[in-house]
Amino acid sequence: MLLLCYTYMIIITNVKLKENTMKLSESTVSFLKNYANINQSLEFREGSTLRTVSPLNTILASVEISEDFPKTFPIYELNRFLGTLSLFKDPELDFSESSVSIKDGNHESTYHYCGSSSMFQTPPEKEIEFPDAEVSFELSEDVFKKTINAANTLGLPEVVVQGDGKEIRILVADTGNTTSDSFSTVVGATDKTFRMIFKMENLNKLMEGTYDVRLSSKRISHFKRQSDTLNYWIALEANSTYDE
Repeated sequence: MLLLCYTYMIIITNVKLKENTMKLSESTVSFLKNYANINQSLEFREGSTLRTVSPLNTILASVEISEDFPKTFPIYELNRFLGTLSLFKDPELDFSESSVSIKDGNHESTYHYCGSSSMFQTPPEKEIEFPDAEVSFELSEDVFKKTINAANTLGLPEVVVQGDGKEIRILVADTGNTTSDSFSTVVGATDKTFRMIFKMENLNKLMEGTYDVRLSSKRISHFKRQSDTLNYWIALEANSTYDE
């Protein structure tokens, strides 16, 4: 069964393009590359919404794209599919029941879908009903970059958003080590006290940009990128705290 997920072939021939083909924009390809870091597999669903979820259900991502996929189809190894697209200068895609034909001039690739999307984790059918957010702030692209770079430089496993009743700070730390190094930035004001904790490996999968961030004491967060329709819902760690 897995053989179906990996089979593809390159054909060099004179190709006459059919109607009803589609092309993927650079922005859509960039979203797909990001999704491949969240889950190696992806179920493309009919329509213009791309959604994925991490294997452990800790990250859910969704974005509206300009293209409109004509059918639902599963791809087991997304990076392999993207690599096949990169073989072409200006690829056009034509979808059949069992495969997608990728064409550019005299070149054509037939890439077969995976046997079934049940072979990997897929997003829930229903949209997330996000609970009331007790904490919200803007996370600028510059602060986001510096925070991720600081965590990587210092080798720290967590990113913490904490409030002391006055300021909201985002910092990198090791919450299991009270003497660990840290790096922090003020990102807002608050009259609440909380300590919301993310695994660094989860935040490291977000695309760059400025985000509107909402945090819930239900241990769920929402990151909405300001420049487009990209959304991430990320689980908070069990040792996160919020004082009523």
